[in-house]
Amino acid sequence: MPIIVNLDVMLARRKMRSRELAERIGITEQNVSLLKSGKVRGVRFDTLARICETLGCQPGDILEFVPGPDAAEESEGD
Repeated sequence: MPIIVNLDVMLARRKMRSRELAERIGITEQNVSLLKSGKVRGVRFDTLARICETLGCQPGDILEFVPGPDAAEESEGD
């Protein structure tokens, strides 16, 4: 998938553990783990906003778009 989740990088920069983030934003530690690993199909904007508020960052600090080799083929079909 061309979306990379850099949540683990932001947590390390803020010296915060997944458990603490989960408690502060009101989701389970398991869901934070799934988000960190990129194994989710989506994230609610309100959850993303709480993460950004807690970590003092922007959504672009957490989510990154990296086009793959088939990205050009997909955009041609639009």
